[in-house]
This record gives sequence, C-alpha cells and structure tokens, in this order.
Amino acid sequence: MPETSTEPAPSEGVRAEPRRQARGTARRDAIVRAAADLILREGPAAVTHRAVAARAQVPLAATTYYFTGLDDLIGAAGRVIVEGWADHARDAAARAVRRTASGRLAGSAGADAVVDAVLPPGGEAEVRGFYEHLVGAGRYPALAHAYAEGRHQLDAAVAHLLTLLGVHGVNPALLVAVVDGAAVSALSEGRDVRGLAVRLVVDLLGDDGEQR
Repeated sequence: MPETSTEPAPSEGVRAEPRRQARGTARRDAIVRAAADLILREGPAAVTHRAVAARAQVPLAATTYYFTGLDDLIGAAGRVIVEGWADHARDAAARAVRRTASGRLAGSAGADAVVDAVLPPGGEAEVRGFYEHLVGAGRYPALAHAYAEGRHQLDAAVAHLLTLLGVHGVNPALLVAVVDGAAVSALSEGRDVRGLAVRLVVDLLGDDGEQR
C-alpha cells in the first residue's frame, strides 16, 4: 500500500499563509487600538501588557509577541492616535464644505472650520482632558516621539483646509498653535474655549477669509 502523506499539499499551504498573516495583522491592530484607547482614556501609565490584552481580548503573550516592549507598543499606539487627529481634521473640512453652497469658506465659517479641525469633539470636559493628555504625553518619550513624528499629518490636513479657505502663506502649524494656545488660556481662565479660539483665528485670517 502506498504511503499517505499527512503534510498539506503545496497549494493548501499557500492558501493558509495569507490567512495566518491576515489573522496576525488583525490581532496586532487590535492590540494597538486597545493601547491607544487606554492612553486616551486613562493615560500612558495605564498601558500594561495585562490591561492591553484584556481590552483587546487576546492572550497575554500576544502583547509581547508583536512588540519588543511597552515603549514599542506605546509608540505604535501614538501613531494611531495622531492618524485619528488628522482624520478628524479632514472630516471637519469636509463637513464645512458641505455646509456651503459655493464650496468656499470665508469669515467666521472658515474660522469655525479651523477650530473644529483642531479641537477634539465634545464639550469642555473633553477639551480639558485632551490638553491635559497632550501636556502629560511629554513625560513618555515613546509617545512624544510618535506625536512629533506624525504631526505632519495634522499639519497637512489643516493646510488642505487653508486651501479651501483661499488662504495662502499661513503656516498650518501656526494655526494649530493659535487654537491650542486659545484653548489653554480659556481653560485656565474659565472662559469659553471655542469662542476665544474662533475670535483669534478670525483675527489671524481676516473677516473675509483672506490673510491680513
């Protein structure tokens, strides 16, 4: 009787490999998203192998299989967080354009769009938590590096918004800094964050959406 092989045929192995890779990618992504969620909700100190594994619903060993350590994981999560900020800014620009018949933004409508793009969604509690998080991120080099490395994505999204505004020659990083500064000032002085930010952006861009 001829021997029967228990090894899979080459074609079966070829088909199985992409499936294993897809499962591995999905598991790694789930771990990173879980770490990012912990960072945003509870702070970087909350990122432990056990906490991430529980939130991602994966075996504890998976968090060490895909990452060399917590710094590696925090850095990956930080990159995902920055991508989320850029997506938020792009969505804000798209929403603003849909609200205008001409597709071109001007005046306070343009300033509102800029502020929407930079500030997090939600009310004062969410804004306060966001800026407290940003200040604290500097204590974690891996997270700070990820934020600095990915900052160009947010700047690019704001630059696109400036194009829609018809504004040229304004550094998008300057606009982000203006909104950030307005938020910190307003939070520390008990003033309305959005109102102050919009007024300062209008002053910077001009009432008609053109740079003064």
